[in-house]
Amino acid sequence: MTHQPLVTPAWLFERLTAPDIVVLDASWYLPAAGRDPEAEYAAAHIPGAVRFDLDAMSDTESPLPHMLPRPEVFASRMRALGIGDGQQVVVYDGQGLFSAPRVWWMLKTFGMRDALVLDGGLPAWVAAGYPTEDGEAQPRTRRHFTARLDHGAVADAADVARALETSSAQVVDARSGPRFRGEEAEPRPGVRPGHMPGAKNVHYAALQRDGRMKSPEELAEVFSANGVDPARPVVTTCGSGVTAAIVGLALETMGHPIRGLYDGSWSEWGADTSRPVAKG
Repeated sequence: MTHQPLVTPAWLFERLTAPDIVVLDASWYLPAAGRDPEAEYAAAHIPGAVRFDLDAMSDTESPLPHMLPRPEVFASRMRALGIGDGQQVVVYDGQGLFSAPRVWWMLKTFGMRDALVLDGGLPAWVAAGYPTEDGEAQPRTRRHFTARLDHGAVADAADVARALETSSAQVVDARSGPRFRGEEAEPRPGVRPGHMPGAKNVHYAALQRDGRMKSPEELAEVFSANGVDPARPVVTTCGSGVTAAIVGLALETMGHPIRGLYDGSWSEWGADTSRPVAKG
């Protein structure tokens, strides 16, 4: 069993001024959402929250979206945000549970084990009547951040292909049913529609209710209905590695950490014509 990775607004409010707590606003949206996370942060964020720009904190040299940067690059960027060793980090986003799980996974993958996610994000915080503040992010004192990459937490295309071929792990795709089945065109040019042959489909939205994670019992029903056994090893994937982390977070709340997250996800697999694609 792992420790419970989700915290409530009440839990965070009680600890908001603790010196070892850092809150990250990790809001990020798909272009179709028409939302500006930087402007939203400036208008209202949890008091003291540090702005974490997912795009800027990813590998800016990779042609694929949101890929993990090199450890030394991530460490440098975290130090610049004033985040370092020995702190407890609580991540939230403006949608509820969308991009925050990806950042939680990034932190854990680089060795920050005391990383948590605010269940329901900023909407739940506001609905509970807790305060927000406006304005730009305030500069913070640099702290030492040690980045220790857990290579086992990051799956590549070869790992996924091996899992599918040998059934050593279940590959769970978090995209919507129509995208998984290849009924919709992919948003990135040159990426074929469809899915990896043998992958299971669990849409990330099915794991939530009103932007909050469903109970472990309800999650078990969702996974079972989609042919996934949470007790067996799971590798998660999605369009670009963001919502795959929601599936990972759901499994961790059930006490079943994932074997790995496929960082390149469908943006890489679907563009690689040497990789097989299934539809339906």
